[in-house]
Amino acid sequence: MFKFARPEAFWLMWGLLPLLLVFLWFMIGRKRSLKLIGGKDLLARLAPDIPKRKHQLKFLLVGLAFACFVTALARPQWSLKSEPVKRSGVDLIIALDISNSMLADDVKPTRLDQAKQFVSQLIDKLKGDRVGLIIFAGNAYLQVPLTSDYLATKSLLKTVNPRLAPTQGTAIGEAIGLANTAFVKGEKQYKVLLVISDGENHEGKALEAAQAAADSGVVVHTMGVGSVRGAPIPVMQGGREVDYKRDREGNIIFSKMNEEMLEDVARASKGKFFTLNRPDQAAYNFMSELASMEKKDFEEVVFTDYEDQFQWFLALGLMFLVLEYFLSEGKNRWFSNWKIFKEA
Repeated sequence: MFKFARPEAFWLMWGLLPLLLVFLWFMIGRKRSLKLIGGKDLLARLAPDIPKRKHQLKFLLVGLAFACFVTALARPQWSLKSEPVKRSGVDLIIALDISNSMLADDVKPTRLDQAKQFVSQLIDKLKGDRVGLIIFAGNAYLQVPLTSDYLATKSLLKTVNPRLAPTQGTAIGEAIGLANTAFVKGEKQYKVLLVISDGENHEGKALEAAQAAADSGVVVHTMGVGSVRGAPIPVMQGGREVDYKRDREGNIIFSKMNEEMLEDVARASKGKFFTLNRPDQAAYNFMSELASMEKKDFEEVVFTDYEDQFQWFLALGLMFLVLEYFLSEGKNRWFSNWKIFKEA
C-alpha cells in the first residue's frame, strides 16, 4: 500500500511555473543576442561549439530534480504489512460544501476553515466507524471512499479548497445522490450521511435526493455553517482577497446560511439538523447522535507499519542536479569527432 503522509506539499509543484518563465525569458534573450552577431552560417563558423539542445536538457534536469524534491517533501510511504481487523461501527460519509460562499468570514476564520476543523475533530473521535469524504460545489466528487484509514482522510482534508471545484453552485442533491451510490448496496441501516453547507444558492432536487437516500436506508443529517446575518463573499486572485462578489448594479452580495432548507433536507430522511458554532462542541453533539445508532460488525484488511521512502526521491533529485552540473554549456569535443552516421 502506497500513500503520501503530506500530500499538501504537492502545491509546491506550482514553483515549476516561474522556473519555466525564467527559462523562456533566458532563451528568448539568448536568441536575440545571437541574431545581432550574424546569421546561422556566420555563427557556425565563428562559434562551432554553440549547443542546440543542451540548454533545454539542463532545464529539464533541474525541473526533474525540483519535482523529486517536492515528492520527497510529501513523504511517500510504503507498507507491505497488512492484517485483518474486526470493527464495530457505522458507515459515515461527510459531504463538504466547497463553494465560494464558504469563504465568507461571518464565522472565524472562514466557514470552510471552521467546517474543516470540525471534520478533523470528528474523525479524531471515530472508533470503529468507516468514513468517506465528498466535496461539492456546482458538482459533487467522491474524494475518499469509505475507509478506516483516518490519517489518510485527514491528510486529504487539508488540501480541500474552492479551487478544486471547476463549477460553482451548491449541488446538495447531487452530493446526496453520489453518497447513496458510495454506500454498501443491499444494507438498509448503518449508513449515515452528514452534509456540511451554508445551504445558499443550492441546486434543485435536494429534498428528492434525501428522500431517495432514506428509502435506501441512509440517514441524512445536515450541519449549517455561517450566520443568518451573513457576510460578503471574497473574490480571490493568486491566494489574495482583492474584492467582494457584487451584483450587476455593483452592490456587495451578502451570503446567509439557509437554515430552513438544511432543516428540510434533514427532515426528509429522518435526520437531524445541527449548527456549527464551535467545532469541538459540534463534534461532541454529532458523536452523541452516532452513539445512539445500531452498529454493525465488519472485518477489513488494514495496512500497518508504513515506512518512509522519501530518501529514494531525494537521491534521484540529487542525481539530476549532479548530471546538470557536469553537463557542459558547449558541445562535447570528445564526442563531436565521432562520425557514426556519416557514410564511408
